Amino acid sequence: MTVRRIGSGGPWEDFVGYSRVVVAGDQAWVSGCTATVDGAVVHPGDVAAQARVAFGVLVDALASAGFSPADVVRTRMYVTDTSRWEEVGRVHGEVFGAVRPATAMIGVASLLHPDMLVEVEADAVRPA
Repeated sequence: MTVRRIGSGGPWEDFVGYSRVVVAGDQAWVSGCTATVDGAVVHPGDVAAQARVAFGVLVDALASAGFSPADVVRTRMYVTDTSRWEEVGRVHGEVFGAVRPATAMIGVASLLHPDMLVEVEADAVRPA
C-alpha cells in the first residue's frame, strides 16, 4: 500500500516533522488544524470564529487528498475553555451535522500559541 504525505506549506511542518494529511489506501488522517493564517493566529478571543477557520483548514486539507467532509468518520476538538464548548460544537455541527462522525471534545490547559483557543483533527475513510 502506498502512503502519501501531503503538506500545506506551513512553517512548522519541516521543523516539527509532520504532514498536514497522511493518506493510506482509502483512509486519511488530518493533523491538528488551528486558526492560523499566514503564520498569525486570527480572531483572538473568538472561539467560534477560530473554530470556523480551523475547520476550513481541515476541509481544505481533506480536499487536497481527494476526500470530502462526507468521508470523515472521526473528529477531535481540543478547546482551552470548556465553558465555551457549545460555540465550538455549533461550528462542528455546521460542518459535520449531516455526516455525524464519532467525535471527542477535549479540554486542554493550552495550545501552542496563547491566542489559540481551539484545534481540530479528523480521520476519513472513502467508501469502497
